[in-house]
Amino acid sequence: MDLTVADALKLLRGRARDGRILVALAGPPGAGKSTLASGLADGLAAEGVAACVVPMDGFHLDDAILDEMGWRPRKGAPHTYDVDGLRSLLERLRRGANGEIFYPVFDRATESARAAAGRVRPNDRVIIVEGNYLLLDEPEWREIAALFDVKIMVTAPLDTLKLRLLDRWSDLEPQAALAKVEGNDLNNAELVLSRSLAADMTISA
Repeated sequence: MDLTVADALKLLRGRARDGRILVALAGPPGAGKSTLASGLADGLAAEGVAACVVPMDGFHLDDAILDEMGWRPRKGAPHTYDVDGLRSLLERLRRGANGEIFYPVFDRATESARAAAGRVRPNDRVIIVEGNYLLLDEPEWREIAALFDVKIMVTAPLDTLKLRLLDRWSDLEPQAALAKVEGNDLNNAELVLSRSLAADMTISA
């Protein structure tokens, strides 16, 4: 069912009355997940519901590991993440451990993750986890999807995604940016669009 951002806010606010909820905000690269996640968190906060955003990208494998495995050209594909580490974090969040819970944050300036650079506070009622593969219908990732209380898919047409992704890599030479987008990013986008589990709601961005 296609919903608006206002519809999503209403649903999340209602579900959070019963306690902490984990929200999956999944979608292909370039769909606008980070912007939407921040907007939802700000909207909830404005209504008195404490919320935070936990990006999945903090669980990127380091470039040194990717080079060792020969996976560097596919950085951002499902197999280039620490899925076990992500699952452990989500399980801790579901248990509602006392005190703050810290998580790694991906730094795009250095293309690497910074350990314990983000935190979830005890009073956060809505935890919005955003990332490409949170609903991916593949081994390991299905276990991730099962940990969420609410599942949201953000989508956009492939041609729109391509333009946004080219803009993301605008610091590269045009041919290098095109090669990166067509050789990796769009493959990942098509995988998300074709192989994701059903979401509770879909938002077109």
